[in-house]
Amino acid sequence: MKQFILLATGFLFTVNAFAQEKLPVIVPYNVYNYRDLYLDSVNRHTALKPILHEDTSALYQTDTTKRSWFHRKLFKEHLFEFRQPDYNVFIDFLPDLQLGKSNQNKTLWLNTRGARVQANIGKKFYFESSFFENQGMFPVYLDSFVARKRVIPGQGEVKFDPGEVPGESYDYNYVTAFLSYTPNHYLNFTLGYGTNSYGDGYRSLILSDVAFSYPYLKITANLGQFQYTSMWSQFMDLATKSFGQAYEGIGYDKKWGVFHFLDWNATKKLTIGLFDAVIWPDADTSGRKRGFDWSYMNPVIFLRPAEYSTGSSDNALLGMNIKYKIFSKTTVYGQIVFDELKIKELLSSDGWWGNKWSAQFGFRSFDLFKIPKLDLQGEFNAVRPYTYSYSNTRTNYAHYNQSLAHPMGANFKEILAIASYTYKRWYIRAQLNYANYGLDDPATDISYGQDIFKNYIKRPGDYDIRFGQGVKTDFLYGQGSIAFILNPKYNLRLEASAAARREKNSLETNQEFIFSLGLRSTFRQFYYDF
Repeated sequence: MKQFILLATGFLFTVNAFAQEKLPVIVPYNVYNYRDLYLDSVNRHTALKPILHEDTSALYQTDTTKRSWFHRKLFKEHLFEFRQPDYNVFIDFLPDLQLGKSNQNKTLWLNTRGARVQANIGKKFYFESSFFENQGMFPVYLDSFVARKRVIPGQGEVKFDPGEVPGESYDYNYVTAFLSYTPNHYLNFTLGYGTNSYGDGYRSLILSDVAFSYPYLKITANLGQFQYTSMWSQFMDLATKSFGQAYEGIGYDKKWGVFHFLDWNATKKLTIGLFDAVIWPDADTSGRKRGFDWSYMNPVIFLRPAEYSTGSSDNALLGMNIKYKIFSKTTVYGQIVFDELKIKELLSSDGWWGNKWSAQFGFRSFDLFKIPKLDLQGEFNAVRPYTYSYSNTRTNYAHYNQSLAHPMGANFKEILAIASYTYKRWYIRAQLNYANYGLDDPATDISYGQDIFKNYIKRPGDYDIRFGQGVKTDFLYGQGSIAFILNPKYNLRLEASAAARREKNSLETNQEFIFSLGLRSTFRQFYYDF
């Protein structure tokens, strides 16, 4: 990794040495300034993330206050900045140091040391790479998740033996990187190792950034009011092998995915997006190698006919994303995804098990009560039982033992609200989630459709399949945080946070209250609200 960063940085210093034009910095939007896109008077394409943009705000600025190097680096600048007329390079050290306590009589802590390199050559090339080395001790409910899944949510695998007692500290790494090439106003090519997200909500039922990083190639075309994206990805199936088996020289089973997304700004207020995807295994259940299926390489294609023409039973999904600005500072949005559907069965209202779909509706409001940067988001999500699952995990809609869509899997309804307020360098955020879902009964081997890593063969029946079937469970999660932003360049902040979680059903009640303090940085977003 070090050699790769040094080579990339050296390359940036040697190209385009004679260019004279002062070019802007090319950087990605982060989760905090996506609000600017929704407040723009022009209808922007906001569904596909991450989004790159030009930043001229800090180009060649001179610090007239004559502050010390330490003050500038702590409060205003990147740790290392190399700004030239034809390229820009930024290097940051990214700590995430937290100390906390759980009411389960457990001390919590996180020790993350990270580094990030960002660079652009002119307006056409942008490069970013980050690496994080982590050790931590987590709340009890996350211990339970790690014991089952062997991964830290969104951050990859831990070396955890099944016989080991949950609750010990974990050691894990997290890496992202991508190279973006924009030859002209109409095209962008991105080769990356990270995550992508489709949608305007906090959750995405189409493709979310919940799971761990994966390699991908993405081509995006912008033609007037249309934005069209094709993406090819490789995913990992951890469910079929143990940690030891995977490292006997054969690795984990792989699967492939192809995604198309057409986003149309139909009017100044309305945007409609159409989505399709296919997931297929690298090898079948007998071990016969299939590899990358070149029939899915055509970037302009309807995937369902292609999937049917291969003679295979790959996992195909269709979806739609809608956004409408009802007021200048309020936008409503929604999604619907069809994993499998028969119109006749849907209209019969008999609850046929194969009607697998998910739906979302939400809103974003900015500057509430005319208070600048007081924002509110509300969202409802519903996912039918067995949606995103398959007859085997090699083809389900998942990666690294986590869903590629919603972290709760399927067979649930959820409502959530997020309020945030920014004042100068102060940032306050509050979140509340309520969900109702049906879990599998541990006394039986029947799958009620919430766990997408279980096949749907052993289901309770073909009809009368309803939301929340199984062990009916109520879930409540609340989280609040207050932070003082030391350096907005890499979101270095002092943060205090409190969270409460309760999961209750007829079998047990799990409650946990967590409080933490920390020095944190980066714009990464991990989802622990499940």
